[in-house]
Amino acid sequence: MDSSVPLVLLLLMCSSIMVEAQLKVYDLRATDLPTVVLLTTDAYVTVSSGSTSLGKTSVRYNDPNPWWEEEFSYFYTEENDTLTLEVYDVDLVFDDQLGVCQRQLKVGTYQHDCFLTKGGTLHYTYTLG
Repeated sequence: MDSSVPLVLLLLMCSSIMVEAQLKVYDLRATDLPTVVLLTTDAYVTVSSGSTSLGKTSVRYNDPNPWWEEEFSYFYTEENDTLTLEVYDVDLVFDDQLGVCQRQLKVGTYQHDCFLTKGGTLHYTYTLG
């Protein structure tokens, strides 16, 4: 019997296994968030990978160009999972969603800009690996 057959089977089995990797989302900032009747945005961002919530940033009050120091890490992310970032404006009754950013994850480090539906841009960096 050819000794390469078990090796080929092992390689085939390994190639079909999804590899989990650590995800790190950081350097979140926004520019030109909307103002309404002289009130600037009180913004925060929620972060999730697939169906798993990774948390949310602190609220940056009265700042149309906020920068968040929080970093989010998750150890069980797979390549091609969807990273979702949602930007909100804090309100008395309910928080207004300013926009949603979604990205299919790839291995490596990437910087992205996402244009928000209600105005402004979210900038962020992620590393998967």
